[in-house]
Amino acid sequence: MYEFNRNRHSVYSLNYHLVVVTKYRKKCISEEMLNRLKEIANNVFTSFKCELMEINGEEDHVHLLFKAPPQVQLSKLINNFKTVSSRYIRKEYEQELAKHYWKPYFWSNSYMIFSAGGAPLEVIKKYIENQGQNSSANPS
Repeated sequence: MYEFNRNRHSVYSLNYHLVVVTKYRKKCISEEMLNRLKEIANNVFTSFKCELMEINGEEDHVHLLFKAPPQVQLSKLINNFKTVSSRYIRKEYEQELAKHYWKPYFWSNSYMIFSAGGAPLEVIKKYIENQGQNSSANPS
């Protein structure tokens, strides 16, 4: 069933799938660069008290699957990851990236994030609709 996390004031299960793409969808992420991105992502997500469950990608984008506590502002986490990783990657792979970018670019400004896991929306909707249906305290 569900695996719940707990903190001082809440019980939660918040899983997210994030996709970030390179600026202009340039195919510039090498295998070595992807491995370095995995290290950077682990550090950033850990510092936000998030659990990075999976990360992988292709030459022009990266997928990240992670768990986050409810206190985390996703936009700040994503912005931090993109800023930190871009800075390190541009510095460490300057020669490789010079073939693709003449300005200090790496990630596109946009990203895609969606919640992942859990019951399908229709199941949850039905569950909520049926609340109080079988209760003797239900005023009919």
